[in-house]
Amino acid sequence: MTSASANENCLGWAARDPSGVLSPYEFNRRAVGSDDVLLVIEFCGICFADVVWTRNKLGTSKYPLVPGHEITGTVREVGTDVKRFKVGDPVGVGTYVNSCRECEYCNDGLEVHCSKGSIYTFDGIDTDGTVTKGGYSSYIVVNERYCFRIPENYPLASAAPLLCAGITVYTPMIRHNMNQRGKSLGVVGLGGLGHLAVKFGKAFGLNVTVFSTSISKRDEALKLLGADKFVISSDELQMTALSKSFDFIINTASGDVPFDTHLSLLKTAGTLVLVGFPSEVKFIPGNLILGMKTIAGSLTGGTKQTQEMLDFCAAHKIYPEIEIVPIQYANEALERLIKKDVKYRFVIDVGNSLK
Repeated sequence: MTSASANENCLGWAARDPSGVLSPYEFNRRAVGSDDVLLVIEFCGICFADVVWTRNKLGTSKYPLVPGHEITGTVREVGTDVKRFKVGDPVGVGTYVNSCRECEYCNDGLEVHCSKGSIYTFDGIDTDGTVTKGGYSSYIVVNERYCFRIPENYPLASAAPLLCAGITVYTPMIRHNMNQRGKSLGVVGLGGLGHLAVKFGKAFGLNVTVFSTSISKRDEALKLLGADKFVISSDELQMTALSKSFDFIINTASGDVPFDTHLSLLKTAGTLVLVGFPSEVKFIPGNLILGMKTIAGSLTGGTKQTQEMLDFCAAHKIYPEIEIVPIQYANEALERLIKKDVKYRFVIDVGNSLK
């Protein structure tokens, strides 16, 4: 596969309409430019964003739509000006593949917050006017700035979920100084994001409490993931007993939650961060003002911090809990994801199943 063969078909799986049903699809990628990396995709994590976009939940989806933004693979070709990668390197691509590279946020390595808007890995409009197509495909061409070095000996299948789920929880934890041993962390929701928040919290030396509505997750939270406490969030007595206990709570759930209750759990100057997307945020202002508390939001992360997170995971042997599936199982996996029937992240074995 060379830049001269710019019209060589890329194989993928795409949704054709808001039913979201995926099926085989062939398309072309751009030729490799001077600053580009071509990577053969080996694994791609399945994120809830794949459900949202394939089913046009935001009303902006452009079909055919090839989802996937937790991509890992191997470099097959590099442009003439590429400095950071060589053929054969293990690399990853996350939730965006371009940005203006000129604004204050891009200059600070926060490209995800680019003033002109970062260009998403799939269903975005790239600078050449084409619609980006994601990791449910055989290969991808990306500017080297938006590629990440996967540390030596770190499994590519495990690295894939870090490129969205992992960086989504790592970023606010670093921003709010939740890497200081002995602090208290509450994790709301124990799914793809939540289970990684627990793993990061333990690696940082925090006291970690998981909040869930499902008692069935208790043993895994405590024994598999190493949380210090497990609390049924619908149990008023358990919640009241933890009043003013937490420095930081990260809400990974997209369902609606009682924000006043969660604010009551924070210590003075504590922070509640949203990384899920509830339909609304409602709370009594006094519960925020009294106690100098903060509600913050956070997206994924910039290129600098994403690489830092990958290196941290390798150094501390942090691995997502994954279920590897062939691409032919993608539709079933998306249905199971909707039903929260996954522990804790599906990863598509693109390299061995996409033919």
